[in-house]
Amino acid sequence: MSGASTGSQLALLRQRRFAPLFWVQFLGAANDNVFKFAFTLLATYAAAQWGGLDPRYAGFAIGALFIAPFVILSATAGQLADKREKSWLIRRLKDAEIFVMSVAAIGLILQWWVAVYAAVLLIGLQATVFGPVKYSYLPQHLNPAELTGGNALIEMGTFVAILLGTIAAGVLLNTFTDGAAAVAAAVLGLAILGRIAAQFIPASPAADAGLRINWNPLSETWANLKIAHRDRAVFNSLLGISWLWFFGSIFLTSLAPFARDNLGGNETVVTFLLAVFSIGIGAGALLTERLSGRKVEIGLVPLGSIGMSLFAADLYFAARGVAPMKSGSVLQFLALEGAWRIVAGLALLSAFAGLYSVPLYALIQTRAQKTHVARIVAANNILNALFIVVASIMAAALLGAGLTIPQLFLVAAIMNAAVATYIYRLVPEFLLRFLAWVLSHVLYRVHSIGTDRLPDSGPAILVCNHV
Repeated sequence: MSGASTGSQLALLRQRRFAPLFWVQFLGAANDNVFKFAFTLLATYAAAQWGGLDPRYAGFAIGALFIAPFVILSATAGQLADKREKSWLIRRLKDAEIFVMSVAAIGLILQWWVAVYAAVLLIGLQATVFGPVKYSYLPQHLNPAELTGGNALIEMGTFVAILLGTIAAGVLLNTFTDGAAAVAAAVLGLAILGRIAAQFIPASPAADAGLRINWNPLSETWANLKIAHRDRAVFNSLLGISWLWFFGSIFLTSLAPFARDNLGGNETVVTFLLAVFSIGIGAGALLTERLSGRKVEIGLVPLGSIGMSLFAADLYFAARGVAPMKSGSVLQFLALEGAWRIVAGLALLSAFAGLYSVPLYALIQTRAQKTHVARIVAANNILNALFIVVASIMAAALLGAGLTIPQLFLVAAIMNAAVATYIYRLVPEFLLRFLAWVLSHVLYRVHSIGTDRLPDSGPAILVCNHV
């Protein structure tokens, strides 16, 4: 751990121990989404030139290729992140990104669809390794009081980058005569910028330099889940994060058909709703540090889950009162009666999701066995991928059985409430901390002065000088 505690999470963006990693993550997330979304559009609207795959399945195929390495190789990635010095490993990963995006650029310019699909798989592999490195780097360079704010900034930056990358893909394809070539130049440029940012990342010693790699992903994943299970709060945090991916993937994959079929909007309405969702996640994540009092406050997790269920259910009721347009624009959508209720509901749902997720990541980083943080995060990535797959299968089955998208939102809200109740009964610490947080912030409004002088660990003497 390095550096002194800062007064605000935003101050981290001016410090070398955090800022380079933030920009590496931001540029990487933006690049992934420029590339994936642009290729999805090309494979959907010009299928004959890009492999001839049925346009209805192009997005699913690209998503499956990207996520496959997370399922197969996360266990190995976590071991590499714990065994190697992290700044060196991040730079090698950014070198690999330049190579992969060069392959993608050649494929896009020459309309060589095999190369582009291969690049999707390879960039998924690069992301698989980077995830454990990123989350195990933070506790090495941030003080415990900064972990919540640091995770919040990373999450906020990631979702803003996803949004900007998605928008940029459409703009590049629609603005330039040779849109594919413009995308090729953009993804290669972003990869180079990411490599430049990686050069400034400070040294981060290996957590377990003597680790012998276990190349069996099944046994390694099981071993790390067993280690996480030693602390029930850590293990249930893993499950809680994976559940968020289950819950969130239902909404993210449903926004396009919801905007088209239930609201009658065109593609600009889809982009607008994605923007609302991303900004909500970022705002909720940034708010976490303020509400937590600059510590890992898992009492915010129940608050987040309550808000997620309430506003997911409200989207169902709000959508029932909106009369669909006919390929309407964003302005036409906003003029509809009940439209602002949908916007507010989506924004608040995503904001509460941000409140929910940040403390869980911070708890894993602070409580997990220090030599296994990256491997536990890698095991979590496997669970996340599996939960996303199950969510997709469940959503497809329910929609195939006749449910509407708003009804799917209601089902997700009810399931979220049930899962939250189950987890908080298993680990009462979450619920007890939530009750304590409510009492100290709402009922009694306790105001603390000088708490920064208390040590993060070890003994302390409190002397009262007033009766």
